[in-house]
Amino acid sequence: MDTSIFERRESSVRSYCRKYPAVFSAAKGSYLVDEDGRRYVDFLCGAGAVNYGHNPPRLKERLIGHLAGDGLVQALDLHTVEKRRFLERFEAEVLAPRGLPHRVQFTGPTGANAVEAALKIARKATGRTTIAAFTGGYHGMSLGALAATGNAMKRRGAGVPLGDVVRLPYDGYFGPGIDTAALAREMILDPASGVDAPAAFLVEPIQGEGGVNVASGSWLRAIAALAREVGALLIVDDIQSGCGRSGRFFGFDGLDVAPDVICLSKSLSGYGLPMSVVLVAPEFDGWKPGEHNGTFRGSTPAFVTAAAALDYWADAAFLARVAANAATLDARLPAIVAALPPGACHARGRGLLRGLAFEGPDDAEAVSREAFACGLVVETCGGHGEVVKLMPQIDAEAAVLEEGLDILARAVRKAPAASGHLRAA
Repeated sequence: MDTSIFERRESSVRSYCRKYPAVFSAAKGSYLVDEDGRRYVDFLCGAGAVNYGHNPPRLKERLIGHLAGDGLVQALDLHTVEKRRFLERFEAEVLAPRGLPHRVQFTGPTGANAVEAALKIARKATGRTTIAAFTGGYHGMSLGALAATGNAMKRRGAGVPLGDVVRLPYDGYFGPGIDTAALAREMILDPASGVDAPAAFLVEPIQGEGGVNVASGSWLRAIAALAREVGALLIVDDIQSGCGRSGRFFGFDGLDVAPDVICLSKSLSGYGLPMSVVLVAPEFDGWKPGEHNGTFRGSTPAFVTAAAALDYWADAAFLARVAANAATLDARLPAIVAALPPGACHARGRGLLRGLAFEGPDDAEAVSREAFACGLVVETCGGHGEVVKLMPQIDAEAAVLEEGLDILARAVRKAPAASGHLRAA
């Protein structure tokens, strides 16, 4: 394994490659393959950018056909056949069935680009500057998105003050006995609290980087009601929890919440190609032409694969497989936890975004290392890196999902944590 060029020339900011010391050469479905031919079950999925697995055949065929036919690759915001096809499919499979009247704004290709645009929309619509963000939130690394992000290490990397954000406690932050939505309402409505009404509430239905924390439907509805009450917008950052990761297309599906603005990215293209959008309610789509733009907001190959990916959501067999995989996680994770001493670990999450939260400070990292040694790529998250985060291919074959979970179970039992929390019960 020759990594000398990476060590010699690549920036020290690299991170994932330090956790997974291999040189990968291929990927198919739920497997990554290194240059020595070893296969790894992938429970990282490009941090949620390849929810449908690597190189899904249906999408690859469409992409190759587009490129072979000299289809457009870069188109700014020009009208193209491929953009029309994506918008038609997105309207038919996502917006219309949910009664969402939202306009689609194509932003720069990263999730942070979508968040930055959403924050500008809210500030433009309300004339206010402050954004209400939540503990544990992660929204990107550009300055506006980073200001709304909770992680202290990432915020310190900015090198400048990060302002115009008020931090509120996420659902469950103080434990099950404290209603943090009611607390937020009291703070914002109290003229003596020092907390003014914000331009928007920016919230993830399921916090991925923050530790796989799940907001309840009642909590999200209370935040949505508070936004309406004080004239603020509700922005849902569905970048990691969307596009099927929660088990349904949106992370807020079925929760009776109607966001004013929705940010999507990661698996929106379905193929790992960079693509991001902001869905904005028509009354807040107040941009002047060109007031917000970006060179790479017209990635036509991404439109091709994104439109093809939407076909999955009209396929009953696909929907059944996603539901079955979520049910498998429901069944398997409690058994993995039960193999440990009481209180050493607990499972959390929803759908195909799950976590094992450990009490020992080094336990999650030890599990991740042991899992990789045994052929499973799985990352950690949370404020202290205390959570093993599971993001398998949402429509993985049942046998492959079980293979990954078997490796995880062995890693949990074998992980050499110094704290000793992981010794089997």
